[in-house]
Amino acid sequence: MLIIQVKKGESIDRALKRYKRKCKNVKLVKEIRSRKEYVKKSVKMREQMKKAQHKAKYLREHSDEF
Repeated sequence: MLIIQVKKGESIDRALKRYKRKCKNVKLVKEIRSRKEYVKKSVKMREQMKKAQHKAKYLREHSDEF
């Protein structure tokens, strides 16, 4: 659980912005969404392979740009 101390004289909007940034940095929302429902290991591996193939294809096609 993330805790943000509101500093003296700080507006609630500023504190909320710091909280959101901290959540994004520790990837809290991503983890919560991934744990929302169980995903089988085989499905995870399939998605990783699909992502890796897509990335490799992209790098092959755009290798001259890098």
